[in-house]
This record gives sequence, structure tokens and C-alpha cells, in this order.
Amino acid sequence: MRYIRNCTAALLGAAVTLTALAASPAFAQDASAKKEPAAEFLVFFGGKQVGREQVTVSRSGVGWIIAGTGKLGAPVDITTNQFEAKYSADWQPLELRIDAVMGGKPLRLSTSFGLTTAVNEITQGGTTNSKTDQVSARSLILPNNFFGAYEALAARLATVKEGADLPAYIAPSAEVRIAVKSITDEQAKSPSGTLALRRFEVIIQNPGGPLPASVTIHGSRLARLEIPGAGLSVLRADLATVSSRPEISRNPTDTDVTIPALGFNLAGTITTPPQVAGPLRHPAIILIAGSGRVDRDARVAGIPIFTQLAGGLADRGYLVLRYDKRGVGQSGGRDESATIQDYADDVLSAVKWLRKRDDVDGQRIALAGHSEGGAVAMIAASKESDDIDAIVLVAAPGTRGAELILEQQRHGLEALEVSEAERKAKTDIQERIQTAVISGVGWEGLPPEYRKAADTPWFRSLLQYDPASVMNRVEQPVLIVQGDLDKQVFPHHADKLAALARARDRNVPVDVLHLPGVNHLLVPATTGEVGEYATLTDKKVAPQIATKIAEFLKR
Repeated sequence: MRYIRNCTAALLGAAVTLTALAASPAFAQDASAKKEPAAEFLVFFGGKQVGREQVTVSRSGVGWIIAGTGKLGAPVDITTNQFEAKYSADWQPLELRIDAVMGGKPLRLSTSFGLTTAVNEITQGGTTNSKTDQVSARSLILPNNFFGAYEALAARLATVKEGADLPAYIAPSAEVRIAVKSITDEQAKSPSGTLALRRFEVIIQNPGGPLPASVTIHGSRLARLEIPGAGLSVLRADLATVSSRPEISRNPTDTDVTIPALGFNLAGTITTPPQVAGPLRHPAIILIAGSGRVDRDARVAGIPIFTQLAGGLADRGYLVLRYDKRGVGQSGGRDESATIQDYADDVLSAVKWLRKRDDVDGQRIALAGHSEGGAVAMIAASKESDDIDAIVLVAAPGTRGAELILEQQRHGLEALEVSEAERKAKTDIQERIQTAVISGVGWEGLPPEYRKAADTPWFRSLLQYDPASVMNRVEQPVLIVQGDLDKQVFPHHADKLAALARARDRNVPVDVLHLPGVNHLLVPATTGEVGEYATLTDKKVAPQIATKIAEFLKR
């Protein structure tokens, strides 16, 4: 849902530079230990797969050992030869050992734990240093960018209730607290059948500010880790295949469908109006999700935005289609080289497919795009004026993509306790990156990992996106919906879009709906900040949105 995809995102903020210490002895092996089935995890930053980890969990009467290996590319750039975390039977941390290569340099981290202390030895670049920190009893060991460690968090979460507060040591840096804000049961369909999962929305009290995250477990094992603010997703391999998708909620009239696209299929869900007397052919709406690896439910912080919106629109007489983006969930295709123009082509494939259905009025098909999906909707509508009746832009950008990214970065820096000089330096670097992405030159002096993370077709297409140019080619009526507490796409974007739509030489309606007290996720909020998402108690999409869309389209 977010536009910003941090090029140097690390798990809990800035990456920790491990300067320090000699390797510790290997863990003693317990002959009675029972090794649970190994798991493979796929790691994504900014929607792009950067690597994978293989993880095992062994349990005995003595305690637990979590071990793993893996390789992550830019922006992380770590090869893990050995990761081992050892706990007692009641999850008191005992030892941590990491043998890895980070940025081409050998790294060894060895940590031994007392009841309330963590003694670190770190060896990097031939230099060994020591560091001792105070930690809480039963603190979880969660070093940055070694995601197998989260198996311990999964096991602990399996035994707690909403409101729990757990300590976690980000070795060898500092201890943080992890607060459990909500717990939701959900299901996932996979090749092996339907899996019962539990999703925990948590807040990591990071020194740089609260960081919302979600941890999904299967039994007591890790299934999925998501940290939207860092653009991070870690998925167990069997849940990351195109034949798997989470299923948290459905509407009573939901039906799963397959949509032919350009060389692959999109997997989606149609929500039909309740079975009452009325027309056999319904007006239709296609919901288009925003940036990132977003599935058909557009779920963020436990809120299935599109599931709710589809239900509300169906109750008002519309047939609603939502779908997994290409390369996400059960949809085919690949997203590594996809641009926002390619996503618009996927929308046009869905329009073409809908027009052939016997229960759809082919002359009344509208698009509703959320966030970046609004840009995709506009591009699709500009390409096909005859088959698309109207467009709805929900929390959509009204400026060039490059301007939006800088606006979001400035807002994020305002929340950090950094000097004005440091803010300017970070903004200057972002501007240099964006100029280099667009022009293809100017990467000299910038770290190579910045280019690996940012120089992608998707990011280039977003930076170059100009709503003024696209809107001038849009002939359809336009409805603009905006939460006035939106801190990702700020409210002034709605007014800019409205001005662009009204400046067209077309005699078609243009309406704007501002929603006081509603955030980017379309739910009531207090501050609207991303950090607030996981703490929201009202997870219902504002009903005025479906009402306004239906009223507008019926005109």
C-alpha cells in the first residue's frame, strides 16, 4: 500500500554495523533433541524477492535450538553460513552464534546470556570487540536480518493473549519491547490443503519510533512476517507459491474466479449482489490495489480493505471483482519487471473478461483504484474509453510520483529526532537516487546497494508518472475519495486531482468526497500515521465510501 520502498531498509530501522568479536564454541548437541520439519522462507524487500533462508527448530527436555542458513541480496547483502540460537526449555536465552559474510566481509557474532545480561563478541574485518548489555529475563534473540530467529517469537506468541508485552534483544544492539495489539484467526489454502493460521498484529517499540508488524503462525511455527514500514515480507515457501493465499474473511456471495491476462492468469474473487429480485445483468466495479505485493483482499494491519469494500458495494447492487496482483497470491506472471503501465494492462484484461459474463452489464463497468491503484486506474481508463464507464480514485496521488516520494520522505524525517542538516542530507540523497533512476546516469558516489534496490522498472515508472498528463486523456466521469487523516497520500492530492479532472474539456461529472477522521486504510483513526495502524480498534472501512461510490455511478 505504501509508495516508499526503502532502498536501505533494515529490520528495525537503520542497519546495525556489527563491529566486534571472536567466535564462541559450537552449541553442545543433545542426543534427545527432536528436530521439527525444516522450513524454507522467501524474503522480500519492497515487493522484490532478495533471497531465502532454510531454518530448523529442535526441541528437547533441555531446551530449544533454532538453526539456519541463507543468502540475501541487496539491500541486505548477507550470506549466512551458520545461525544458531539456543534457549532453555522455558525460553530463557542461552547462546547466539552467527557466522556470515556481510557486504563481502566475514562476520562472526557470539553472544552468551546470563539471567539479565548479554555478553557479545563481534569479529568483523579482522577486528574483534566486546559489548555487554542489560536484558530482561526470557528476552527473545532477534538480530537484524536473520529471520529464522523469528521462530522463537512465533513459539512465544502461540502461548500469549492480546495485550501481552514481550522483550526482544536485537543482538548486539539493544533490547526493545514487542506489544501484541490484536490476534486474528485466518486460513490459507495451499497445495497440502487448508491451513489454520493465527495472525498477531504487534508494535515493535523501536528507538526510532514504534514500528507496526504482523506475525502469522501455523501451530507454533512461523508462517509469515510483515513489516510494512520497512517494505519487508518473509513468507514460508509453501505459502508463497501461486497456489497459496491467506483467507481471513469472505463475503456471503464471494466466488473465486480465474481471469486470462497477457500470457498468464489472474486469480480473483467476484462478489455478487444478494439474491433478490432485480436485473440479471449487474453494473460492475473492479477494485485495483496499491503498491507492493498486495493480494485481492488488500489487507493491511489486519484490515481486509477490499473484502469489506466489495461487500458494501455488492449490497448496493454492484458486482465487484478484486484480484491478486500479478506474481502475488494465486496469480501468475512475474512482478520483477512490471511497471504501473503493465498493471494497467492487467486491469484491461479484467475488463475484457467481465464484459463477456452473462451477469455483467458490459456498458456499466467502473474502476476503483486505491493509492497507487488510482494511478493504474487512470492509465487503464485513458487507454480504453469505450469499455470503462467511470473511475473512482481513492487516496490516489495528484502529483508526479517523484514529488510524492520526496513528500513522504520529508514527512517521515519530521518524526525523527535528527538535525535539519541531516534531514537535508537524506533528502539530497533521495533526489540523487531518483534522478539517476529516471536518467540512467549519476550513480557515481552512491553505494551500489542503492542502485540494486531502486533501479527497477516499477520504481522508474512510478517516478515518471504524471497525473496531469494522464488525466488529460481520461474521458470518463471521475469520483475522488480521500481520508483527511491520510499520512501516506495527503489530502491535498484529492484537490489536485479534482482540479485536473475539471480542467478537461469534457462535460462529465467530477465529485470529491473528503472523509474527516479517516486514514489511508479507509478506517477511522486518531493520527493517521503508519505507526498507528496496528493499534486501531475500529477495523471497519468507512461505510460512506461504498454509499458515495454507488450514488455517483448510478447518476
